[in-house]
Amino acid sequence: MADNFLENHYEDYLRRKAAWEKSRKHTPSVRKPERPDDEAL
Repeated sequence: MADNFLENHYEDYLRRKAAWEKSRKHTPSVRKPERPDDEAL
């Protein structure tokens, strides 16, 4: 396409993806609580 439509949209996609990945790195991961081994026995 003569007006670089695909290139512009791909650049926008890369910017949004980079922003999403950057925000994703700083969120704490959800951890499951550890269960003690054989406490009930």
